[in-house]
Amino acid sequence: MVPKFTVITVTYNSTDVLVRMLDSLPLNVPVIAVDNGSADIERLRAMSQSRSFRLLENEYNLGFGVACNRGAHHANTEFLLFLNPDAKLTEGCLDEVFLAFSRYPNCVALNPAIIDSNGKEYFRRGSVLLKKSLWLPRGWPAEDRTVNILSGSALFTRKTVFDGIGGFDEHIFLYHEDDDLSLRISAYGDLMFIKNAKVEHTGGRSSSRSPAIAALKALHMGRSRVYAGRKHKVRFPVVKPLVGAFLQLCSPINILSHRKRAKSVAFLNGVIVEALRRS
Repeated sequence: MVPKFTVITVTYNSTDVLVRMLDSLPLNVPVIAVDNGSADIERLRAMSQSRSFRLLENEYNLGFGVACNRGAHHANTEFLLFLNPDAKLTEGCLDEVFLAFSRYPNCVALNPAIIDSNGKEYFRRGSVLLKKSLWLPRGWPAEDRTVNILSGSALFTRKTVFDGIGGFDEHIFLYHEDDDLSLRISAYGDLMFIKNAKVEHTGGRSSSRSPAIAALKALHMGRSRVYAGRKHKVRFPVVKPLVGAFLQLCSPINILSHRKRAKSVAFLNGVIVEALRRS
């Protein structure tokens, strides 16, 4: 059978969790792993040979969106699945998703029902780029339904539509790239939640949890918050994240945790850097 989906995953020192994700995929599903300058690249190369997936290597970390776009460029199936390396599909997930795209012809992209690391229901109900009035209730909807925003941890989309909007915004290094994609792609059809397609996502395990990695992620979170807010004309796109950054910095937990302290400082730096970039 000709595969309908290509799985695209972005790796950054992720080999420890990638095996679990690969084991959850049907054998005939093509996989493209795009590596962003990992230190464990030799292990990843060996894994790509033994597991027969395509490995694209970036010399250094180019960001999540850039890596996803590179993977999508090399895919030639009708549908794409952007899947975090620390996630895994449950049995029958792809079948349910394909049925959903057939059942809902106006659907251009969707999320499955995502189960988090604690076994709880995870549902992307809103975004800082959306008005609060557009946020949905917490928890999985009772049935399939249209939504306003999607999570990038397990995002299915039609390749023609993804290519048509130019893929992920490559100015966003990390964070809010899925929010931005959701808002742009929704102009071409419906975004949906599909109840019977399930994915388990451990969350925060696609790379190591060192203070340096935490600071790197927080820096780009700060930058993305300002950039995406400006792009989508959110009210006070600089003031809101700046206030949030100062509140984080004042938290007592920073005294006890080097990792939390590194995150707080880096987030503030990211907000300031991006705010000054266009001032």
